[in-house]
Amino acid sequence: MISGQNIKVTLYAGLLAGMLMVPAHAGGISLGATRVIYMQGARETTLSLANTSQSNLYLIQSWITDAEGKKSSYFVLTPPLFTIKPMKENSLRIMYTGPKLPTDRETVFYLNSKAIPSVNKKDLQGNTLQIATQSVIKLFIRPQNLPSTSRDAPKNLSCEVGSGKVTVKNPSPYYVTLVSFSVGGQKLPNTMISPLSSRVINIPGHQTGAVSFQTVNDYGSNTPRQKCD
Repeated sequence: MISGQNIKVTLYAGLLAGMLMVPAHAGGISLGATRVIYMQGARETTLSLANTSQSNLYLIQSWITDAEGKKSSYFVLTPPLFTIKPMKENSLRIMYTGPKLPTDRETVFYLNSKAIPSVNKKDLQGNTLQIATQSVIKLFIRPQNLPSTSRDAPKNLSCEVGSGKVTVKNPSPYYVTLVSFSVGGQKLPNTMISPLSSRVINIPGHQTGAVSFQTVNDYGSNTPRQKCD
């Protein structure tokens, strides 16, 4: 037990053991979207960032990883490192420069953004707990002229329950993220189904019954709950 000492919690890029992963907000830094849709063939797209803190100056470091979590060299991200003053905004420019991607389905990458606040020397005196925070959002590269719309993708899913598992089939060319996902009232983890593929999810307790879920649309909002047969 620590007593009689002032422990100040600050946000700082440090050891991985102290890293807090958050979806779209790191410290006083707020991303302008919870996902980025990059139309295939476009020269670039942008993402805004805002410093919502009234006092902290932040150093922002950003990079893009692939579906396996490896840093991707297929993008030019500018600026990759910059400072943002309190109550100010800036934008990231995202340019894809890699090899040709499939034209019949989306490809997913992940945009990572780490916020490192400035720290006064006087604040470093005594005990200071430093916690790194990092925002991670999905970056979808979407081909032009797909035969259906992303809005229609969730209703085209099909589900099959059996042997303590649920198989979700996605015949659409879009990634579909299931939230508030349940089988017979048994809640399941949020799950992303790749385009033109299927995924098998274990059901705790081998629960059976109706499959229902919501999905996340292009704007980061949840769609109405629906059943899946």
